[in-house]
Amino acid sequence: MEPNNGHANGETHALFETPGHSWSQPESGSPERISVVIPAYQCAQYIAHAVQSVLRQTFPPYEIVIVNDGSPDTPSLESALTPYRDRIRYVKQPTLGPASARNTGILRARGKYIAFLDGDDYWCSDHLAKQIAMLRQDPTLDLVYCDSILLKDERPIARAFDVEPQSAEVTFESLLVEDSAISTSSTVASREAIMAAGMFDEGFRRCEDFDLWLRMSFAGARMAFHSEARVHHRILDVGLSANRWAMKKDRIRVYQKMDATLPVSTQQRRIVREMVAKTEAQCDIERMKYALEAGDYNQAVEAADRAGTFQNTWKVKTSRLCLRIAPRWFRPLLHFFGLPQGLGMLGRCGQRASEFPSRRDNP
Repeated sequence: MEPNNGHANGETHALFETPGHSWSQPESGSPERISVVIPAYQCAQYIAHAVQSVLRQTFPPYEIVIVNDGSPDTPSLESALTPYRDRIRYVKQPTLGPASARNTGILRARGKYIAFLDGDDYWCSDHLAKQIAMLRQDPTLDLVYCDSILLKDERPIARAFDVEPQSAEVTFESLLVEDSAISTSSTVASREAIMAAGMFDEGFRRCEDFDLWLRMSFAGARMAFHSEARVHHRILDVGLSANRWAMKKDRIRVYQKMDATLPVSTQQRRIVREMVAKTEAQCDIERMKYALEAGDYNQAVEAADRAGTFQNTWKVKTSRLCLRIAPRWFRPLLHFFGLPQGLGMLGRCGQRASEFPSRRDNP
């Protein structure tokens, strides 16, 4: 099963392109031409900051490719980009999702490497220099990434690697079990390796990056990271990643795709299926939390029981018991049991418990 990237025979969905020009060359004699790909959707208020952070790089990229994915704030977006139009290549397409927008940028790119940056994130001025230093030190690497500073309301709240400690070696297995968590906006990757893996799967609106890193790694791409935080990542309520439950459901879809489409070993298949079960339990815990917040105690009990089927830890056991004995008293204790209410690392989900789909409706 080939990735559904929507670009068969090199055809893209782009409606038009403003070419711009190669506004600055990398240092003399350097072969590492970097194309920066920025998908833009509902980020007009942040896009100038993102572009400025690229223009200020001590290792200047070869080009900046911005793909407007049918953004509803296009007039404001284009107004914000006006001062930079002679320094960017601007592509416009219908709304097809972040995977399609990145694929359009990759196909337009002319660099050896692709540096990804989301339109609402920004880099420190030495980000590309540090990534290139890693690639120079080990030319066999196909992808490098780094730590990120997480921002909420423009204030730092954590570092990504503190929340998700990284395995020293990045492998297919470490990616599967989430011991290696690659932030797309921190990534510089070989365009050839991305293309060889099939680019981003446009069938995913979330976790499309996780899917690509897995396929690249399985195909033999070598990956590494450094632990300095040179990227700022905004946690926004409106982003696709804000819905934690939906993110987990799409992560399950990625695991199921790996199981169905890759010739994984018996051990790798076991890991995949264990991760599906673990993530299913996490989905039910999310459902339990939102049901409690809405005061729907019957749904909360049902979700806790399902979570216990996959992940019967002491926290889940205690939660199930408390829900049956005194559900109203249990609600304020969610944080104590490691089940925080509402705002998490990815922001607040916009769904009410009454809108929460049941698991049987989402295979």
